[in-house]
Amino acid sequence: MTDLLTTEEYKSIAAGLAFPKLAFIDGEFRPAASGKTFTTTNPATGDALAEIAACGAQDVDAAVAAARAAFEDGRWSRLHPGERKETLLRLAALMQENARELAVLESLDAGKTIFDCETVDVPETIHVIKWHAELIDKIYDQVSPASDNHIAMVVREPVGVVGLVLPWNFPLLMLAWKIGPALAAGCSVVMKPAGETTLTALRVAELAAEAGLPAGVLNIVTGSGREVGEPLGRHPDVDMVSFTGSTVTGRRFLNYSADSNLKEVVLELGGKNPCVVLDDAEDLEAVAAHVVNGAFWNMGQNCSAGSRLIVQRGIKDRLLEKVREEAAGWLVGDPLDPANRVGPLVSKAHFDKVSSYLDAAKSENVLVGGNVVSPGFIEPTIVETARDSKLAVEEIFGPILTVVVVDSFEEAIAVASDTEYGLAASIFSANGKRALRGARALRAGTVTVNSFGEGDVTTPFGGYKQSGFGGRDNSVHAHDQYTQLKTIWIDLTDNADTALD
Repeated sequence: MTDLLTTEEYKSIAAGLAFPKLAFIDGEFRPAASGKTFTTTNPATGDALAEIAACGAQDVDAAVAAARAAFEDGRWSRLHPGERKETLLRLAALMQENARELAVLESLDAGKTIFDCETVDVPETIHVIKWHAELIDKIYDQVSPASDNHIAMVVREPVGVVGLVLPWNFPLLMLAWKIGPALAAGCSVVMKPAGETTLTALRVAELAAEAGLPAGVLNIVTGSGREVGEPLGRHPDVDMVSFTGSTVTGRRFLNYSADSNLKEVVLELGGKNPCVVLDDAEDLEAVAAHVVNGAFWNMGQNCSAGSRLIVQRGIKDRLLEKVREEAAGWLVGDPLDPANRVGPLVSKAHFDKVSSYLDAAKSENVLVGGNVVSPGFIEPTIVETARDSKLAVEEIFGPILTVVVVDSFEEAIAVASDTEYGLAASIFSANGKRALRGARALRAGTVTVNSFGEGDVTTPFGGYKQSGFGGRDNSVHAHDQYTQLKTIWIDLTDNADTALD
């Protein structure tokens, strides 16, 4: 585990940072063609950090053109797999050398706690890049079982120019989840970081250039969804888009594809994820730790957050006592203080949205919290509700956990499944068969048993229903979305029209 510094030491690092400000297109940093900028702020203080290039359609065109030229001339797409691997490993090594700087930059820009940045986000980001790099020369193509007179090869080819649209809740980690397999496959990339969180993506671009990634292979276009995201989604020379974010915005990318060149679209969207605790669950202290972590990690700004606790009545009181005790240790405050586990929400707009649910909670049974600590900061909150209440149905994306009490295993599964989403779920039971029956019944892309989590880089991540479709992040399967399958059919008969040398 990373050795954490003191708050003063982190603040000293922050004071010495130089913030990247320009878009990265065709191997160089440049201002927006319009000359416009936007301000990125520190969510914890409201202070301005930097003026970032506010790109538009002209900049998207330039980035796509650079990516297309790089892809077609083969400087990356046809580079030997071993050379691509070495370049990405150099990038991972440079990120490791600058890991602490990246952690502080991420904390300042996104409001994430330095504890999470140092112990989860940055090390996992580096691990994901390395993992996909190592996979480059270990994925084999296939030969189908054709007749004795034919050979049929099934080969993977990079899909081409891909648009990667990132969310603001895990800026670095989602960057790695997407560029890892995309670059490993040989694609050229045009990336749009979220407007709220641009700094670490631009710093990674600097490190990628230093690692030897050819110009035009990785382009980063900064700005708003309307000015950058939409032109990228509609661009006729983009072959596919991978988007992580809200379900509302995900629908737009389907429309952009339909209205343009029918580019492939991969969506990883929202969730209202159930945490089912059955009455035979053991070690309630451990269960409570998983429940609290699942609900309040990253201030609940997590698409796989376990935001619905569905608990059998017989165990409810004992479990909630442990949950209260565990939640009390999640301190709220300055994200650069490593003792704090809960920092500010990412922006004033998002804070206003989440805090509005606290008003709705006043008519429910508030068990823990329920208050705004200071502007931007909401304390961990636990509310007992009916299964059909606004708090239990809508994706809040903040540190608010709803509790729904049920009387049976069957009711627990029914309540857990009663949602338009299907991203993640967890189930706690000491009865292995019961737990596995529940895991099989829950319609979610990831179901954890006796734990909260998302698996790891080796397991595919994505959802059912309105939580997305089209592909999976993480694992070998993540490479599928960035490749096309081609069949090469070879006729070996003597009377073939074309003789083969």
